[in-house]
Amino acid sequence: MPHSHTSAPRDSLAGVRLARGASPWLLPTVATAAVSLTAATVRRSGRWAAVAVPTTALAAGMLWFFRDPEREIAQGRVISPADGVVQSIMPWKDGRTRVAIFMSPLNVHVNRAPLAGTVTSVEHIPGGFVPAFNKESENNERVVWHFDTELGDIEMVQIAGAVARRIVPYLPEGVKVEQGERIGLIRFGSRVDLYLPEGVDVAVEVGQTTVAGVTRLDRA
Repeated sequence: MPHSHTSAPRDSLAGVRLARGASPWLLPTVATAAVSLTAATVRRSGRWAAVAVPTTALAAGMLWFFRDPEREIAQGRVISPADGVVQSIMPWKDGRTRVAIFMSPLNVHVNRAPLAGTVTSVEHIPGGFVPAFNKESENNERVVWHFDTELGDIEMVQIAGAVARRIVPYLPEGVKVEQGERIGLIRFGSRVDLYLPEGVDVAVEVGQTTVAGVTRLDRA
């Protein structure tokens, strides 16, 4: 039986709202940076300073990457599930249209539900790790989502990239989701594909920047 979903609390560090699933990567990096900075300051050691500079830069980069800002969810039938750039818009043989969104390491990597509905399946498929902008990335490690919505079955695919080797789904099969609700995280550069049903006109163009939960993908 489908049931309502209540989001678990997200990770946080020094007041910065972080994506759930960030801690295993972030905490060791921040701890190393803090230790090396302290040692460099207290001991006035050039050797420790040489360690502190790159580890602090890495920790700052991790904080930026794993940020999870609040969003005012847009109005529309279908909204973008990912921050990034529209890589391709491709008609599919079954009448659907695939919108592929490339996410660079600079983007927010928390993905959101494109429509309200029920998660009917969440399937992990093993695969390779070629760069997400490469056509062959369709065979990469991925998680395939299906949502039962007012537009029927909606398929969304989270695709790992050359660096992103871990996709973290937040929701199991059977839960109800609101449009724009956080549904998962892809660690580091990656891609998200959304299949729009037949008859739904695409409102975005190749090369256009999208914002998860904000950019409308269908034309009114």
